[in-house]
Amino acid sequence: MTGWLPLHLTAPVAPHVFGGRAIAARLGRDDLPDGRVAETWEVSDVDGMASMVVSGAWAGRSLRWLATEHPEEVVGRGWRGEAFPVLTKFIDAAGMLPVHLHADDATAQRLEGTSTGKTEAWHVLDAAPGATALCGTVEGVDAAELRSALLAGDFDAVLRRLPVRPGETIYVPAGTLHSFGPDTLVYEIEQTSDVQQHAMPWRMEDGSSIPRDEQEANIEALLAEWDPAPRPEFRPGLVVDVDDGVSRVVLTAGPYFALERWRVSRSARLGVDTATVLSNVGAPTTLRVGDHAEVLGRARTVLLPAAVGEVELDGPADVLAGYLPDLEADVRRPLLAAGHGAAVIAALGEGLSG
Repeated sequence: MTGWLPLHLTAPVAPHVFGGRAIAARLGRDDLPDGRVAETWEVSDVDGMASMVVSGAWAGRSLRWLATEHPEEVVGRGWRGEAFPVLTKFIDAAGMLPVHLHADDATAQRLEGTSTGKTEAWHVLDAAPGATALCGTVEGVDAAELRSALLAGDFDAVLRRLPVRPGETIYVPAGTLHSFGPDTLVYEIEQTSDVQQHAMPWRMEDGSSIPRDEQEANIEALLAEWDPAPRPEFRPGLVVDVDDGVSRVVLTAGPYFALERWRVSRSARLGVDTATVLSNVGAPTTLRVGDHAEVLGRARTVLLPAAVGEVELDGPADVLAGYLPDLEADVRRPLLAAGHGAAVIAALGEGLSG
């Protein structure tokens, strides 16, 4: 096929107990089912929550089929793999998420029977004044202390509580205990995986109680995957001025993904040589690829295949762009050229020390 265009995909919905209606009410998403919506999986190749192409030449095909049958055109840069490598979500934490963690790749292969674990990052779209998140364990906490506190629900005794502010982003390495909410709306980017262990006495799906012995077993499984070292911080991102009225803010980056926020007053061209998940967090905007033009609505997402080459955004636009990066070429070198120091660049994620 020639003339690749933006791909429109299904976005499976997770009605977990912590969800509400903020994705519709605050972001303006108008195609959601009634009731509680905790997460919309904007681009997903996770089994059971997989995205399908809804229009165009590939309508009815799965994202996995498309990525593995056409890896160079879809993902680009020589990528080969078993599943599309990046997962993105809108998450409405109307209530508190469970305190949980995700295994790293090696641990997932050893204990979960899956090929990948999950490192993730959260970009805060909205949060109530005074909102906080739990992320990382307090220095010096050992497994026995952590076990006791988790069973007691005394999270502040062992976990770091951080202030949450709209516009900031936090990179959360696999193995890091975390939670956020209530009244927090985020955009999440992560590895394609759904492995997790959580510490709560209730089920995430419906809030029903978990028996004590089952909770204890869950916490033991969590401790086997816990990494005590990471202590992430929320950061505002680093700006690269692209053109008059066009700013590129690099929010986070690491080996598994990068996330940027582009704000455009009139128009801008974005080079695309690797699969890019483009999610609109502002007013409806027009995308142009060659002679093709389409409107990207509020809180809607398209996947830009690598073969697109370039997309033009009509302003005003406010979009998030997630992709699988070449850290040196895509992130570190442009930020150094923009005058940012090596230390602040390295703090965006992992693998940026140079």
